[in-house]
Amino acid sequence: MAPDYDVFAEETATPVLRSVALSHLSIELGHLYMDDFEAGPAHLLTQFRRVAPWAEAARAAAADEVAGRTPRISTCFLIDDYFTRFSSPDKVIDMLAGAAAEAGLRIDYIARESGCATADGIDLAAVVQGHLVSEPPEGADGSRPPASQTGWLTNGERSPVTQGSAAMAAPRQWQPPRQSAARNHSIFLDIELWRDGRDGRLWSCPFLAAVWQLQRLGLLRHLGEPVAQPQPMSLPDVPATWEELPPVIQLQADAAPLRAYRTFSVLAARFLPIEVAVRTILGQVAVPAAVDTLIRTRAAGERVELPAEFVDRIRYVFM
Repeated sequence: MAPDYDVFAEETATPVLRSVALSHLSIELGHLYMDDFEAGPAHLLTQFRRVAPWAEAARAAAADEVAGRTPRISTCFLIDDYFTRFSSPDKVIDMLAGAAAEAGLRIDYIARESGCATADGIDLAAVVQGHLVSEPPEGADGSRPPASQTGWLTNGERSPVTQGSAAMAAPRQWQPPRQSAARNHSIFLDIELWRDGRDGRLWSCPFLAAVWQLQRLGLLRHLGEPVAQPQPMSLPDVPATWEELPPVIQLQADAAPLRAYRTFSVLAARFLPIEVAVRTILGQVAVPAAVDTLIRTRAAGERVELPAEFVDRIRYVFM
């Protein structure tokens, strides 16, 4: 069932749409999962040293794109506290910031992955799910329920289900899956968005990462207001429990805005399948025109050229 509130701005419900501060570029320096933390500071330092040249290249590219002006660039890092809770945020963030600094990097913002599911009392993931618009493939007969019911989203047409045939009937011929708008050959994806169990709904990693990209691109609102605004916090003030940590914290007082016209993520190669799924999900998210128009108008005023499709504002390097 669709949620009774909206994280995006609907003109009929929210006459005032509040703008957000925007950088030219948001650089994501990585994701932290329990196995990375358990590997220790030396592992994180190695990772950050590999990230540093790519982050510098992204900064140089951003400077070229603003035609000699000084670009506004922020950095961020995502910690998984949704699928596994490990250690405590004060210890994790102190180790993370220290390893980054030793590698010559600065982390401006740290986000909790659980904050992509729920933030400020708003069920962000459920609301974004309510904005999925899946196009039925050509020839669909309605035999498969929509993603809103199954929790599975595809970028095309699945192979038909083979069912027992009636007596004396010819067996149904197998057909391959087919990607929508395929070029020469299909690359078919079937993506799990969530799983329901006894403890409630567990959102998938790709879906939460899709919410994170929408946040970084400045496309999330609730009743016209921004969601999960970064909370300023110095390292000595980081709490000892994840429940006390805001969804997004700002570690550097002079940081450029978290949200940006474009995003750039430097990730380990193991995240490639997840981010392919993220782009597929975002390709089926209907962002209201009022929100995107607001950002594109701001960009035009700064002589920043943005792609018409917001998915094309996302860039990656996989190491």
